[in-house]
Amino acid sequence: MRFLEGENVYLRPFRKEDFEMVFESVQDKEIRRLTGTQTFFTMEKIEKAYESFALDKNRMDLVIVLKETDEPIGDLALLDMDLLNRNASVRIALNDEKQRGRGLGTEAMKLILEHGFHNLGLHRIGLNVYHFNERAKRSYEKLGFKQEGVIRGDLFYEGEFHDNILMGVLAEEFWEAIKKRGMS
Repeated sequence: MRFLEGENVYLRPFRKEDFEMVFESVQDKEIRRLTGTQTFFTMEKIEKAYESFALDKNRMDLVIVLKETDEPIGDLALLDMDLLNRNASVRIALNDEKQRGRGLGTEAMKLILEHGFHNLGLHRIGLNVYHFNERAKRSYEKLGFKQEGVIRGDLFYEGEFHDNILMGVLAEEFWEAIKKRGMS
C-alpha cells in the first residue's frame, strides 16, 4: 500500500519484513554516527519497539521505498504529534548508502511534511541534527527548515562532544521553500 507517493519514492506503512532493514541500519557505523546511536539493538527489541510505535496515536512510522524497484531504502517518522498545539517532530534515515546524496531523502521529507501541514493541519515541525551532518542540514534547509537553537556538547561520541542543532519549519515557510525551488 502506497501511503504517500512522490516522483522517485513512495512512503508506506511498516511490514514485519522491514524490521531486518532497521536492524541492519542500526549496526551500520556511519548511520550510528549520523544519528548518535550508542545503544545496541537486538532484532527482538526492534520488533517490539515498532509494534508499540504502531499503537501510538501520536506518531506515524513509514518506510521509504524506491519507486523503480520497490526496494525499501530507509524510514522516517512523524513523532510527538500534538494536534492541539498543531506541532510535531520528524526523523529520517536513509539506510542504503548508495541512495544517499540523490535527493531521495529530501523528496521523502517533502512528502511527510506536505501530509503534516496539509492533511493534519500542523503549524510547525521540528527536528534535531548533529552539527557534523552537513548533508542532512542542507536537505532540511531546502525544505524551509531554519536553525532555532543549539544544545552544545549534547552528544559524547567516540571520545568527542558534539553539538545538537535544533531546526524547525513553519507551514508557510515550507510552502514558500518548495514553491521557490519548483518542488510543488
